[in-house]
Amino acid sequence: MPFTNIEYKGKHLTVHKAMTAPDFGGKTVLVTDTWDYVDLWLRRSGKHTARFYWQQARSFYEATRELPKTAAPLTAYYCFLNATKALLSAKNVPAGNQHGVSGHTSIGRTSLANEHVKFKPGGVLGSLCNHLGEPVPAGGQTYSLDDLLYNLPFVHRAYDLTFESAKELFLPIAEPRIVKSTTTHEAWFVAEFVGKYANKATLAKLPTSFEQELGAGNDKQILVRSKQRFDWRPRDKPASLGRYTNFHRSLRGQLFYIAGPQRLWYLKRGGNIHGEVSRSSMTITFAVMHKLSELARYTPERLARHFECHHNWLLSEFIASAPTQFIDELSSEMTGQEFMMPGRALRK
Repeated sequence: MPFTNIEYKGKHLTVHKAMTAPDFGGKTVLVTDTWDYVDLWLRRSGKHTARFYWQQARSFYEATRELPKTAAPLTAYYCFLNATKALLSAKNVPAGNQHGVSGHTSIGRTSLANEHVKFKPGGVLGSLCNHLGEPVPAGGQTYSLDDLLYNLPFVHRAYDLTFESAKELFLPIAEPRIVKSTTTHEAWFVAEFVGKYANKATLAKLPTSFEQELGAGNDKQILVRSKQRFDWRPRDKPASLGRYTNFHRSLRGQLFYIAGPQRLWYLKRGGNIHGEVSRSSMTITFAVMHKLSELARYTPERLARHFECHHNWLLSEFIASAPTQFIDELSSEMTGQEFMMPGRALRK
């Protein structure tokens, strides 16, 4: 079916980092310090309790940067906890005093598969899951640390190099955008596979809700589209944007990004993949850091043994990169805006 890009406020309508209340018409916020921007945003919004939690989170974030990897999970987790409390407070979502997550270790050798994390329906993590549309069952849900790390795109390369038999879970996409039919009001999501991913083998890995796009009129491109559609009527943009917001929230359950100087988006592959976890990277990152903080607090000798195993680089990469990724995701979720590092900062 022939299609054309949808234009909204002078630019192509595309996917957004925020899941629940994205500002599709807003300009990208270029900041060297997201912490300062969100702090000012909370003050202007009169979110005083949220701002208190945010400032606490920032203090823990700065302390984390000075600690060795065997101690950093402690302060990193409390950074995540208080930042999440700031988000929930700003959104008027009740959370209670419990963390909403716990962990235990199976008897046996030191391995990620023997470290377990339980998501609980209540508490801070449970409230975050509900807010993002991924509720926890009444009895809770338990995952291994191995599976949770496997489902994080920002350490997926490190995971693949550590466990070479694991299937690649994230497919990089280029030019993600929303298009509409040239003959009807139907609209949908389109993206392109490029480089070594531009082939039929990649298309065979698509989730069931996606398929190849054949309406571009360019046989050299390998495009993918969502099967789901929504109604876009240019003469009624407010209602159309409301329909897209609902569509986008469902779409973002399968699209993930890595924070950085470029927009790097990934589609989670389909099929019956062992270890696949159907949760957002934000809630998974929160849970993983909680487990590592438990180890650092109660059994530091066991955490030290993990750094003597073959997965030591994977854990090091997670501890080093998770705070930046988590705060970027949470900042977008709180404000509805997207953040990027300005070019002047990158040239330093």
